[in-house]
Amino acid sequence: MDQASGLKRMLSGMSGRPVAELPSTHQASSLLAAAPAARRHCRTIAVAGGKGGVGKSTVAVNLGMALSVAGRDVVLLDADMGLANVDVMLGLTPSRHIGHLLDGECTLDELMLSAPRGLRVVPAGSGARRLAQLDNGEHAAIIRAFDELAQPPEYLLVDTAAGLSDNVTMFAAAAAEVIVVACDEPASLTDAYGLTKVLSRDFGVRRIRMVANMVRNEGDARALHQKLARVSDRFLDVVIEFGGWVPHDERLRQAIRRQCAVVDLWPSSHSALAFKNLAGAVDKWVEPDRAGLDRIAFFGGRTTPVGGVPR
Repeated sequence: MDQASGLKRMLSGMSGRPVAELPSTHQASSLLAAAPAARRHCRTIAVAGGKGGVGKSTVAVNLGMALSVAGRDVVLLDADMGLANVDVMLGLTPSRHIGHLLDGECTLDELMLSAPRGLRVVPAGSGARRLAQLDNGEHAAIIRAFDELAQPPEYLLVDTAAGLSDNVTMFAAAAAEVIVVACDEPASLTDAYGLTKVLSRDFGVRRIRMVANMVRNEGDARALHQKLARVSDRFLDVVIEFGGWVPHDERLRQAIRRQCAVVDLWPSSHSALAFKNLAGAVDKWVEPDRAGLDRIAFFGGRTTPVGGVPR
């Protein structure tokens, strides 16, 4: 099947959850036919960073794992289309990637991989030039493909790529919440501000949560947040809230080398406890009102991409 037909297939109507067939004489049969199954509300969170090397994917993987350990149904989308690494970080070996979804060769359910603790992963491709050059229509098709899930997960985490390309901003803006991961380096803060500026100015994002990574303590984390928030409050129409922090931890480095989540491998380590605290905080976040937002979104956004092109 060619790519155009694959896109058409994905952008067609949503599928409902299948129900058992009943005899036509059964009094409930007409009601079941008339009323589609209720769809679970999914909370969508993009994990971004602007700069590469700040530990964005590490945060996404371990936050997803911590939520799964807490009993939540979580799907993690690797949205770094050209240089995917979530599957590598979890020791998974995908046989298909997002390109096969776009070509109509598999469904989203068929593409998902099972990771430890019940976490599910949607893999992108690594070293696939075509995926690194997707246009906005193809990005939109990937986002809309999630509408086809018969039952959405409780959480969809989106691990975006580094930088400010459309591949980053469209996926970030399509989520209800955006976490920006930053560390205590001038380049990290500059790029985090640049990403915040684009999401605010061109996509109407009005709230971002900052997670400080690789810091010594909570005091340093909050000081880092204040540096970013002061500049944003002065020049941008966006609120940057303190989302949490993750400490320097050798166990975390060892878990990465072993292709495991530290939450799963060493659940009592300092970093694992920090990710569990972050998951607990995330579970209590109050989602913003998305009514009237003029942009495509996971699970119920517009069917065409809008918003300016990053300048």
